[in-house]
Amino acid sequence: MRKTFSQVKTGLSLSILAGSILGHTLVSGASEFPVPEGMVHIPSGFFVMGVDQKPGPDMERMSPIKQLKFKVSEAAFHDEGPAHVVMLDDYFIDQFEVSVKQYDEFMQATGHATPAYWDDHRFNQPSQPVTGVNWFDADAFCSWANKRLPTEAEWEKAARGPEGSRYPWGDTLKTGIANFNRQEKVTSAVDSFPEGKSFYGVYNMAGNVFEWVSDWYDPNYYAQTKQTKNPTGPEEGVVLGTTGTYVDRISAGAKKVIRGGSWYTPAQSITSTHRFWNNPLNNSYGIGLGFRCAKDASMDQPMQARDHYMNALIKMGAMKFKEAMTSIEKAIRIDPSNNEYQELKTSIAEMGS
Repeated sequence: MRKTFSQVKTGLSLSILAGSILGHTLVSGASEFPVPEGMVHIPSGFFVMGVDQKPGPDMERMSPIKQLKFKVSEAAFHDEGPAHVVMLDDYFIDQFEVSVKQYDEFMQATGHATPAYWDDHRFNQPSQPVTGVNWFDADAFCSWANKRLPTEAEWEKAARGPEGSRYPWGDTLKTGIANFNRQEKVTSAVDSFPEGKSFYGVYNMAGNVFEWVSDWYDPNYYAQTKQTKNPTGPEEGVVLGTTGTYVDRISAGAKKVIRGGSWYTPAQSITSTHRFWNNPLNNSYGIGLGFRCAKDASMDQPMQARDHYMNALIKMGAMKFKEAMTSIEKAIRIDPSNNEYQELKTSIAEMGS
C-alpha cells in the first residue's frame, strides 16, 4: 500500500534532520562549498517531492459534458502526486528572481532582444523581476551568467525546505508576506517580503512572477518516473491539446514547467508543489513570467577557478571592471600559474583605468 504524503513526510523529517547533522549543512554561510555571489547553497539529501491528491469525484456518474469539463479543468491540475522521495546533490540557486537591472546587463553584453513589457513602466523598474521572457530567453541568460535553469525538483526543494512545507514560509497560507492574488498592483522588488522567504533563505518563491524551470511538462511524470536521484524531468514534453474551459491555457504543443504563481494568480497557485506549464516560446502568463538560475556545487578547485574567470568575463561585458577584477583575482589565487587568467587581469586593469 502506498503511503500518504503526510506519512512519507513524517517518516522522512527525522532522517533528513539527521542527515543535516551528520554532514549536510543546512544553514547558509556555514557551507563547506564556496557560495557564488547572490546564490544560496541547498545541501544534498532526500526530500519529499509532490503531494498526494484526494480522490476525485465519481466521473462515471457525470454526463459526457461534465466529464469533459472536469478532465480539462480539475483533473488537469491533479498532477502533483503521488508524493515521492527524491535525492539531490548539493547545488546553488539564486536568492532572488532575476531583476530588470540584471537582464539589462545581459542584453547590453550580448545584444539579446528585449522581452515583453520592457517599455511598460509598471514592470520595468530596475529592482523588479524581469517579466515577459520565454523559456529560451531565460535559458540564454543563465548560460551567459555561467549558470543554468533549475530543475523542477531543485526548485521545489529550495521552496519547501527540509520539512516539506506547503508554502515557502510554512504550512499556513498568510497574506502580506507574498505578492499574489493582485494584493499589489504590479510585481514587487526581488528582495521584497523577507518574511515569506523559504527555509533556505530564497525570496519570492510564492507569487510575484511565475518561474521557468528546465523540465518538460508531463502531468503523469510523478506516477511514471523511475528517476529518484537528480531527476531532470521527461525526455520530451507531452503534447497537450483539447477543448473546454481552460483551452486557452493548454493549447496544443509540448510545454515547459513554470512554478510559484505570480502577483496576479490566486492562492491555490502559490503552493510549493503546484505545477503550471507554458509553451517555451510564450513570453506572457498573467503578466508575470520570469525566472531564477541555479548552479552545480563543486569542490573541484580548477572548476572553481574557471567559474571565477567566467564571472570576470561577464562583469567585463557589463562594464563592471571593479567586480571583474575581484573575480579574476579569486581565480588567480586558486591557479596563480594560469597565463590566461593573468592576461585577463591585465586587460581588466587597462579597460578600467
